[in-house]
Amino acid sequence: MSHTAHIPSHRKPRRSASKLALRAGVAGGVLGTIAVAGAAGPANAEPVTETIEMPTLGSLDTAGLASAVAASAETSQQEALDQSLQAQENAALQKAAKEAKKAKAEADRKAEAERAEKARAEAEAKAQAEQERKDAEERASRDRARTQLSTTSTTSSNTGSSVSGSDSNGSGSSGSSSSDGGSSTGSSTETQAPSGTAAAIVAFARAQVGDAYVMGGTGPNSWDCSGLVQAAYASAGIDLPRISGDQSSRGTSVSLSNLQPGDVLYWGSRSGSYHVAIYVGGGKYIGAQNPSTGVVERSLDWDTPSGAVRIL
Repeated sequence: MSHTAHIPSHRKPRRSASKLALRAGVAGGVLGTIAVAGAAGPANAEPVTETIEMPTLGSLDTAGLASAVAASAETSQQEALDQSLQAQENAALQKAAKEAKKAKAEADRKAEAERAEKARAEAEAKAQAEQERKDAEERASRDRARTQLSTTSTTSSNTGSSVSGSDSNGSGSSGSSSSDGGSSTGSSTETQAPSGTAAAIVAFARAQVGDAYVMGGTGPNSWDCSGLVQAAYASAGIDLPRISGDQSSRGTSVSLSNLQPGDVLYWGSRSGSYHVAIYVGGGKYIGAQNPSTGVVERSLDWDTPSGAVRIL
């Protein structure tokens, strides 16, 4: 054993190599910085006689800093508010533009509808005025025809009265032969124009040709079959019942081969006829047939009647 083994060592423990290197590096860096600063400074620089004290965090104006931060926050908030208001304004403008466009389209549609309605109303008014004009012309034509035929009937009636007076003073058998021998003279008188009351009846019926057929119609521009017969006889001052069955029950029966203008033709049985018309001579009759034809003049062959009665 060594003779110094019992003596404790007073040597300091060695520092580690890493710590020594760190300290050497820091010292070298500081010295290098000082050397560079000294070399960069002017040759005649005066030695530093005072030091500058750097402000610490505690010495800063915290109130001013807080005010600046608050102002910055308020500015940012105001900018955000302005942007929000601008966005709302843009949205409102877009909505207003859409509503204005929609309102304009609706206004245009209404205006177009009003123009169409106005045009339709004008067309209807024009058509109605034209129809009224035609109706007035037809009525005037009928009135002229009736006046002319009425004058002719009056003249014929006066002439017939004079002839009857002469026959009464002469031979009465001639008049009797004329009235009783209708079958022998019917074919010759049928081709002649009707006179007197018969002429007025035929003229009235012929003036209504072309009028409409309406069930229950009694004129002046629409008729049913019995309404036309009743009105034609009324124009000559003769009253007839309204119903066809009652009309065909009046007067006396005559054969279809012995017809005279003004005779009433009927279809069905005499007391229960369902249709009537007026014989106008020349193998023809005038009647309000049906809604499809209206008042027409037809040949007996077109729809042969069941029988006839003479009321005159």
